[in-house]
Amino acid sequence: MEQFTPGQVAEKTGFSLDTLRYYERIGLLDDIARNSGGQRVFTEDDVAWLRILRCLRETGMPIQRMVRYAELARGGDETVAERLEVLREHDRDIDDKIAHLRVEQDHIRAKIANYQRNLSQRRESQTSPA
Repeated sequence: MEQFTPGQVAEKTGFSLDTLRYYERIGLLDDIARNSGGQRVFTEDDVAWLRILRCLRETGMPIQRMVRYAELARGGDETVAERLEVLREHDRDIDDKIAHLRVEQDHIRAKIANYQRNLSQRRESQTSPA
């Protein structure tokens, strides 16, 4: 199995080295191996897990819920139902955020339309003979 340095993992996942250390400290990363010099060594599985964490974080999952999800994931098959519920709850939160963003987007689009009308009216008044 291929192994990666922290720098390579940061490049592959978009997480900073500080974030990787933080995630390990709070329990989002578990059992990260170390080489003989004490440097962290990541596996392909670690990178795949970090990609899941990236998805959860970028979709707004709170860190505490991510930690809970990580704890459940380490719990094996008997926690699948609980993990499913955590993800379903997050999915509902995403739907709520999208709905809220659509309302805000409608507001912005109305403002854009107003400005466009205003500019068009100004241009028309400037080109009309007096």
